[in-house]
Amino acid sequence: MTIYTKTGDNGMTSLAQGQRVSKSDPRVCAYGTIDELNSILGIVIAAGKNEKKVSQLLLDIQNDLFTIGNHLAGGKQSLVGTKKRISQMEELIGNLEKKLPPLRNFILPGGTKAAAFTHQARSVCRRAEREVVAVSNTVQIDKAVLIYLNRLSDLLFTIARYLNVKKDIPEILWKNDK
Repeated sequence: MTIYTKTGDNGMTSLAQGQRVSKSDPRVCAYGTIDELNSILGIVIAAGKNEKKVSQLLLDIQNDLFTIGNHLAGGKQSLVGTKKRISQMEELIGNLEKKLPPLRNFILPGGTKAAAFTHQARSVCRRAEREVVAVSNTVQIDKAVLIYLNRLSDLLFTIARYLNVKKDIPEILWKNDK
C-alpha cells in the first residue's frame, strides 16, 4: 500500500463517514489545525524531554487530539477520555502555578526553546479553538471539545512559564507604551 491515493488531487477529501468535501471546508481546516498543534506538541516534548510528568501528559494530549480530529471529521469515536483529561489539565495547571510567580502583566513568548515552542503550540491551539467555534455554528460539535481546547491553551501557557522559571529565564514583560 502506498501513501498516496490520488483521490485528493482535485482539492477534495473524505470525511470520516465517506462524504467528499473541499479541502477548504471549515471542518477540514479545523482538524488540520488540530494536526498542526499535534505536530508542535511533538516538538515541545522533544525540546523538554527532561520534564517527564509534563511530557507524559502531552503524549496523552496528542492521542486526544487525534480523537478530536476524528470527531471534527464526523467520526463516531468516543470523547470520554478527552473529557476526563480536562480535569488532569486543570490539576497540572494548579500544581505548576504554585511554582510560578504571580502573573501581573502580559508576557512575551520566548525563553528556552521548549518554552518558545510551547508558546507556539498555545497560539496554534487558540487558532484551532476559533476554527472549531466557527464549525460549531453549522455542525454539531460536542461542547467538551471547546472546553478541552480552551483548557489546553491555558495549560500550554502555564507550561511555557514553568519551563522558563525552572531554567531561571526571566519572563519578558509586554511594554505598553501608551
